[in-house]
Amino acid sequence: MSLQRSFTAHVFIGVSLDGFIARPDGDLDWLTERGAAADGDLGYQEFADGVDTIVMGRVTYEKLLGFGPDAWHYDGKHVTVLSTRLPADADPRITVHRSLEDLVEALDARGSKSVYADGGQVVQSFLRAGLIDDLTLTTVPVLIGQGFRLFGDLDADIPLTLRSVADMGGGIVQSVYSVAR
Repeated sequence: MSLQRSFTAHVFIGVSLDGFIARPDGDLDWLTERGAAADGDLGYQEFADGVDTIVMGRVTYEKLLGFGPDAWHYDGKHVTVLSTRLPADADPRITVHRSLEDLVEALDARGSKSVYADGGQVVQSFLRAGLIDDLTLTTVPVLIGQGFRLFGDLDADIPLTLRSVADMGGGIVQSVYSVAR
């Protein structure tokens, strides 16, 4: 499935060397307490400054709320949550969409230009729908063995082109890929 859209969509996410984005309980200590990852934003702020819209899933949204009120760094951005279970009026700072098709239509109608797809399920849905333009993967040198995988089942290969690789210190490697069209 490939949806037509007028915006670009980007991924910026931390991943363990064995491909997980969180432990089974959602814990991120392996990422937030490890060397260079704990010391800086690893380019996140520059990335975030370049997007006007954030799309996340319910699990990511609820995890963010668990970090407390100071964790909300999306003022001035349109934030939407893709969820079939979150109430539509859950939070005045967000818009809830029930389907990917409705979300894409709403983002186009709104005039979104650059979208940050965040969270495993959202990234997987966007990839399957042909919506991702590039991925910035920050790989942390740890094997956590189980948890939420970044990538899931795909209907077909998604060819990628490596744009850059950077040593971020502490064994952390940041790779940027473009989705080959």
